[in-house]
Amino acid sequence: SPDPNGYNWQSEHAKWAFASGGPFGVGLGGSKMKWSWLPEAQNDFIFAIIGEEWGMVGALFTIVLFIALGMVMMRIAKRTNDPFQRLVVYGVTFWIMAQAFINISVVLTMFPVLGVNLPLISAGGSSMLATLIAIGIVLGIERNNAQKPALRVVRGAGVR
Repeated sequence: SPDPNGYNWQSEHAKWAFASGGPFGVGLGGSKMKWSWLPEAQNDFIFAIIGEEWGMVGALFTIVLFIALGMVMMRIAKRTNDPFQRLVVYGVTFWIMAQAFINISVVLTMFPVLGVNLPLISAGGSSMLATLIAIGIVLGIERNNAQKPALRVVRGAGVR
């Protein structure tokens, strides 16, 4: 809902940031919206700053990176034999992808402002720490998958 003056400050300025970025952006560090025009630009609206500085190309590249992370984590889940570990990997994948989708949707004014940060990019120590720990758990599960020896049937080997 709008503020008491009937103006959606953050959502409007996020759209202005994307509009000023254009297809290729204003350059890294060239954003004007992050200097008091867009509140919480380092947290909730970092995707708008990415869109302003790197343009549509950089914003799409960021989305592609999140999709690639999700695909890699889904492959890890499919390779996992233990049902509990598989569910953990699916849960972490859903958590990170849903959080990224919600943040990007809020910045693009498809959802109301919710205060969800962009994983692995937004400033914020506790969220970054939790996300990195979860990804570390997934990588530990993948290391466990890689260490399992594959059973092979060797034909022609005689018993001595």
